[in-house]
Amino acid sequence: MTRDGRLGVGIVGAGRVGAVLGAALGGAGHAIVGASAVSERSRDRVDALLPGVPILDPPTVVERAELVLLAVPDTELEALVTGLAGAGAWQAGQLVVHTAPGVGTAVLAPAVAAGAIPLAIHPALAFTGTSVDLHRLREAWCAVTAPAPVLPIAQALVVEMGAEPVVVAESDRPAYAAALAATRELAEGVVASAAGTLRDIGVAGPEQLLGPLLRSAVEEALRRPEETATGWQADTIEQTRPEGDGPR
Repeated sequence: MTRDGRLGVGIVGAGRVGAVLGAALGGAGHAIVGASAVSERSRDRVDALLPGVPILDPPTVVERAELVLLAVPDTELEALVTGLAGAGAWQAGQLVVHTAPGVGTAVLAPAVAAGAIPLAIHPALAFTGTSVDLHRLREAWCAVTAPAPVLPIAQALVVEMGAEPVVVAESDRPAYAAALAATRELAEGVVASAAGTLRDIGVAGPEQLLGPLLRSAVEEALRRPEETATGWQADTIEQTRPEGDGPR
């Protein structure tokens, strides 16, 4: 880390998440020293969000960086960390951050063995991989998991990216990931079903109709979660009560 706290940041996996978080860190004054991008879409994303940043292979990105951002799918993370350890890429004192929701810092053990500092930061956000996400980050929260002595570093990085940190224990990361996945799947399923029904009855542009309804409904549910749940349960009981079963 330089004297003023600015870091040389390397991004392994310039997908929707990696490129956006790299741009956010760059906007906070850190220097993006390199990014790995395999697909043409990822290369285009680097050009758009990280102009001038060289595209390099993962070991070179790691060797150049003081902070390494691993933004790869959960299923690829463990093999990537182990492979970079085998290549001797990890460095003592280097910050290593991964963005996988369901695991904490244990998956970074091969990097830690080389003296790296492990951090897990997951933004609770559906990424588009565009500059739109930089604005959305300002309203987002990030789950942070790290050893106690370095937890403030993870929290500070989140704040620098414009989001708010929330600490999630290592053992709670799977439950955290499951809750977020269920919420996203439910939202996507409800929207697809409702939009399809509205199209079938001749409503043009159902997304425009559903947008304000969904946003207001979610905001209301988040404002009064217990009351919303109780009300839903009462409505369900009322709708399923047999005729003649007490007052209606």
